[in-house]
Amino acid sequence: MTPERSNAAEPSLAAGDTPSRRVATPNQPRWYQRLAAWLAVSVGRAVVWTLRCRWTDVAGHLAESPASPAIYCLWHNRLAVVLPLYTNYVHPRHRTAGLAALVSASKDGALLAAILECFGIQPVRGSTSRRGPQALLELTTWAEKGYDLAITPDGPRGPAGVAQGGVMVLAQVTGLPIVPFSYHAHRKWRLKSWDCFQIPMPFSRCEMLIGSPLRVPREATDEQREQLRRRLEQELNELSRER
Repeated sequence: MTPERSNAAEPSLAAGDTPSRRVATPNQPRWYQRLAAWLAVSVGRAVVWTLRCRWTDVAGHLAESPASPAIYCLWHNRLAVVLPLYTNYVHPRHRTAGLAALVSASKDGALLAAILECFGIQPVRGSTSRRGPQALLELTTWAEKGYDLAITPDGPRGPAGVAQGGVMVLAQVTGLPIVPFSYHAHRKWRLKSWDCFQIPMPFSRCEMLIGSPLRVPREATDEQREQLRRRLEQELNELSRER
């Protein structure tokens, strides 16, 4: 069953959009970024192959039958190995048409877009500062085609561990549940980035955590969306808390 579009005025992923933003063109990957993406994907797949993963699906989301698409949410600093884990574990057990992921329209986002393409994942370029309305429309279109969606609600600039409101708008428009996701690598590197980006070390034990789905009603008010945003933020922080 495909989600229906809301009859209400289409909300935006970004506040205060202007006509100039509506025609913004995302930066496309350059040849050297595609090469770097291929190298990163090769290393990432090799590292994932060595990880000893244990999955905890709190609400049994992956056991649902028939499969239904969802919006997967995780913090930006947990991106390192989720793409191969999605293609190797989540998608085979919860077969949907594929995955579309929101990626920044910036030059840095072009590299991540190239990485997504290596995994057969559809990059949708946009953020709260660029291409917000276009990104919302494109994500909604992929949802109607039966795709899962993926968003890092604190990306691409942070602050880390703070969920922005765009994911609530997307869930309200598409009717898809938001599924919080995180993992804990017992041995990892932490980069000196704004979000302390984490990279699991090879052969590390890795706990994969899927939280309880959260739904945003079609008729949700701004106040209700804010309450649900706080609830998502709290659950993601709890799932990501160091154990």
